[in-house]
Amino acid sequence: MNKYKKLAVNTVVFAIGSIGSKILSFFLTRLYTKCFEKGSAEFNTKEILEMFANFLIPIVTLSIQDAIIRYGLDKNYEQSAVFSNAVTVLKYGACGFLLLSPLLALYSDIRPYVPLLAGYIVISGFRQLSTQFARARGMVKLYAADGTLCTLTLLIFNLLFVRVIGLGVTGFMLSVIGSDLLSGITVWIIAKHGKYYSKKFVDKELLEVMLRFSIPLIPTALLWIITGFSDRLFVRHMISESEAGVYGAASKIPNLISMVSTVFYMAWNMSAIAENDSKERSAFYSQVYDAYQAMLTLAAGFIIALDRFLSYLLIDTSKDPAYEHAYLYTPVLVVAVLMLCYNQFFSSIYTVTKHTKNSFWTSLAAAAVNIVLNAVLIPRMAVQGAIIATFASYFVCYIIRLFDARRFVPFEISHLRFAVNLIILFVMCGAVSRTDVTRPDYQPGNLMIPAVLAAGVVLLAVINFKPLLSTAKKLLRRKA
Repeated sequence: MNKYKKLAVNTVVFAIGSIGSKILSFFLTRLYTKCFEKGSAEFNTKEILEMFANFLIPIVTLSIQDAIIRYGLDKNYEQSAVFSNAVTVLKYGACGFLLLSPLLALYSDIRPYVPLLAGYIVISGFRQLSTQFARARGMVKLYAADGTLCTLTLLIFNLLFVRVIGLGVTGFMLSVIGSDLLSGITVWIIAKHGKYYSKKFVDKELLEVMLRFSIPLIPTALLWIITGFSDRLFVRHMISESEAGVYGAASKIPNLISMVSTVFYMAWNMSAIAENDSKERSAFYSQVYDAYQAMLTLAAGFIIALDRFLSYLLIDTSKDPAYEHAYLYTPVLVVAVLMLCYNQFFSSIYTVTKHTKNSFWTSLAAAAVNIVLNAVLIPRMAVQGAIIATFASYFVCYIIRLFDARRFVPFEISHLRFAVNLIILFVMCGAVSRTDVTRPDYQPGNLMIPAVLAAGVVLLAVINFKPLLSTAKKLLRRKA
């Protein structure tokens, strides 16, 4: 099987396991916006809890799950040593965190949920460790099957705790905890991880190597979370809690692109590590990145064109009318998430070549831009200021990584196609903004807007057809 076909097969397998849970998360947005009694304000509380969890998980686990993939796939290291080291890190990290978790009550918005948040963080860390080691052992079918199981249990628990019992945010937290716990235990048992873990397998020298790799990823992960959620906190404290909730709901739609990127990234990391010493590595990166950029750009165009429909489908406005203008926040956020996905591709170079410190400082630049622009633009432009700050921060990171990451793996990129794609997407964003009924120039039934959106999608398809066709031909070859 050639390397392109192997990448495609792994992507499909991961998609089967992940796509259900990713799509479910979007439709659960409708459930939350419909069932949370306090409307957008309660939705914002749920978003803050998720933010705290995502912020603390890398700290508690020391991002050791990333080291599991990097060193578990490397044939130069014993998998039992890699796994035993990772379990040891998680055990000590979880114990230390639980002792300090009462300090979380200092933030008033999450005070009632501190015990649940602590459980959420520890159990999610356990699930990541269990599933990532299965992936490192090449058990991609089990990894995919677990994704389906996790999707079903998450849906069942949410319907039970949120819709039937009406526990609101507490129900959401219980649903995630229950789903992650079942997932982690099931994978551990089926994959027989137990035989890979023992204190005698702990390799202190390898542990030091793994920590040198993973620890720089902690601030990297934190900085991306700060970049992604700081605008929501700024909106919460500078405008209103309700508007922050609306912004959080609107951000779920752009994450459709992130969903595609995340599925691909899991398969790509495995292929990139396998091809790290290949003489054709640069050509492989160039071909894959061209197709990746083309695929995601087309997806972004479709999402912007269907923005109003997707907002209606995913966000229930009956509980809180404030959600009705959420669609106006989506288009530029779509382009921002697109830039984030490109940055994620470059981060794979840092992972494969073990230059994780570069991942940190490039993320630091993005976070700094985001915080400064939030403070400057939100007072002047309200929520749209936060959205522009998010795009600008991801774009700055893209420009830096474009030059920095390719020092380690040089490969060709079409800058002209990137620029033209970006211009078309922003023209489409402008068209969507003209559907705002509060605009003085708003005209109901104006056919120019759907015509611009349709033309944008067609142009994007024409411009990005060649790299997709070229990659398809590679897939059909027996050797590549």
